[in-house]
Order: sequence, then structure tokens, then C-alpha cells
Amino acid sequence: HELSHLTRTIVTPVFVLKGRDLLLKLHADPPEKFLFVDWKINKTDLLVRFKPGGEATVTGRVQFGENKFSVRLKNVQEVDSGLYSAVAVTGVNKLLTEYKVTVQVSPVELIVDQVDSSSESCDLLVTCRTHNSNISSTFRCVDWFCSQEGGERPEVTTSGASLQVYLLNNVIICNHSNQVHWTQDLNTAKHLCSKHAGKTERRQIPDKFVVSAFLCCKETIVCFLSEF
Repeated sequence: HELSHLTRTIVTPVFVLKGRDLLLKLHADPPEKFLFVDWKINKTDLLVRFKPGGEATVTGRVQFGENKFSVRLKNVQEVDSGLYSAVAVTGVNKLLTEYKVTVQVSPVELIVDQVDSSSESCDLLVTCRTHNSNISSTFRCVDWFCSQEGGERPEVTTSGASLQVYLLNNVIICNHSNQVHWTQDLNTAKHLCSKHAGKTERRQIPDKFVVSAFLCCKETIVCFLSEF
């Protein structure tokens, strides 16, 4: 029987950071006298097959989970995104669980495209970039008082992630967040404006920090601060 012929279950959305592990476990018990429990990807590709006693052959990145018939997929990549289904194989197959898995990537980079400075003012053109999205903004500094043309620039990507570039206490901040991770890349406007007029700067700036936070649970954020 194909999965499309089975009774549908509620699809559980799961967001996981690239490089982390994905745990798949059953939401319903198999029926009596079932032959196998199959985990499939996108309804057709067999990930692992369990016998009634929980025995299975797992190799490579696929490992046993903590519970019976559960699977842990190690070091997930973007290509691992998709629909994961658990099916009890019987005379009439039963769909037990479905996960809609989205593997998300979170690196962010603040690139200084251009610095035009004079004795009176300084104009900075910067780009805030992730692997699949970017936004640009211009900043103007006069006597070390800086402002952002057009105000804060937010953008929501197709995957539901948020990308922002804004100014705080004369620091230009590029912020990226998604359902599983939050990270920033920062540059001090004062240091950039001290460079020669028209010179292009591309991540060769001191006074730079990268801040990352993993959303490990609903109420806890663990932050890491690195200086270059």
C-alpha cells in the first residue's frame, strides 16, 4: 500500500539547525500483529525498517533513538528537509506519525561595501547577508553622530526567518533569526569612518564581534560572544 492510500495524521512541523541531530519518534502505537514499522522520507524512500521486537539495521548517520521504533538522524543537512513518515506494515497499512522537517542554516555576514568620508561627514554602504537572502542599507555619520537612511531595514525570508540591519549606539548590527537559532554580525561605525574615502572594506575591520544564541528551549537562550 502507498502512503497516499493511508489515513492521514496530523503533520508535525519540525525545525532543526544544520549540523544538529533529528529525533523521530512515534506519536501512536503500532496495531497488533504488525509485520514492520517503516520510516520513510517523502513517502517513498525507506530510511529504516523495524521488526516487531524493535530490531533494525541502521548504518551511517541513522542511529537508534531513546524509544522503541525511534530514529536519530545525525548531522542533518539542507537536503534532509522533507516529509518523514512512520508506517505500520500490516494487511492494511497504518500511518502512525508524520513530520514536516525543515533544516535551517543561520550564518550571517555584515559586509561593508563602501566607505565615503570627508572632513565633515561619512557615508557607509553595508549589506547584511545570509546564504539565501540579503538586504542593504546606508548610514551617515556627522561628528560621530550616525543615522540610518530610511530607518531599520527588516526582511522576512520565504522560510520564515528574519533578517535585519540597524544602528544602535553607533554600532551597525546585522541580525538573523529563525525558529532554532539567532546570530548577529556587528561593525563599529566610528572605526569604518576613519578609513580613507571611497575605500572598500570587506570584513577586515577590528572591533568586530559575532554573537550567537541557540534556542535550546522555550525560555532559555545560551549566548556566545567571539572577538576577532
